[in-house]
Amino acid sequence: MIKILFFGDIVGKLGRLGIKKILPKLKKQLELDLVIANVENLAHGDGATAKTFKEIQAYGINFFTSGNHIWAKKEVLEIFDKNLFPLIRPANYPPEVAGTGWQIVEIRKEKVLMINLIGRVFMHENFDCPFRKFDEIWQNFKKEKLAGIVVDFHTEATSEKVAFAHYVAGRVSAVLGTHTHVATCDLALLDNKTLFNCDVGMVGALDSVIGVKKEEVIAEYLTQVSQGFKLPEKGPCLVNSVYFEINPQTQAVTKFKRIDKVVNVT
Repeated sequence: MIKILFFGDIVGKLGRLGIKKILPKLKKQLELDLVIANVENLAHGDGATAKTFKEIQAYGINFFTSGNHIWAKKEVLEIFDKNLFPLIRPANYPPEVAGTGWQIVEIRKEKVLMINLIGRVFMHENFDCPFRKFDEIWQNFKKEKLAGIVVDFHTEATSEKVAFAHYVAGRVSAVLGTHTHVATCDLALLDNKTLFNCDVGMVGALDSVIGVKKEEVIAEYLTQVSQGFKLPEKGPCLVNSVYFEINPQTQAVTKFKRIDKVVNVT
């Protein structure tokens, strides 16, 4: 079996330190083969930098997915161009955009295909269709011997995530939703093969509004004036993740569970 742990969006310094505190124990306990995280909010809640990538790599994360906020720090263009880290961005961006939306990860001579897609409902950008983009990628790889296929579907709308999961059910090992930072309790196995969770959640401040200081967010709702986003850097850290095991002979998920914990960051 291939044992995988997928963390929800890591938000800022507190989120990174939450990973540092919890991941070594989980790696030992679960004997993990691959650790994945969405990192579009890695550097102070908006984008990612080489420094923050190196930091969480040192803590034990092997592979990175992202979303529409990954472009906030301009150095990410160089990271994509020079392939400095195992990072993908949503595949249904226009083809001229830096980076790629899929990548093969090798685990003990087995190949796992990682795919990143972004939804269109309630999103401001004009992305290509994620359903058709998935079909395009899947057609290119369906004859290749893969141990598993894991999709990070990054979007706002639960309905779009659920529809997509049913659309690809039986063709992939897992569809894990990201972006909202709010974990959902709908973990399920579709077609006796495909693991689905509408949103994995986040790794960030527990006493916050999706990782941001609650006072600023509340003030913005009350005044309709932007307050800027400030992130807590210490205190309780909510860690949301999904653990699952893939049978490399069938690409099917055979075991799965949510791992949701709170660790204190001082």
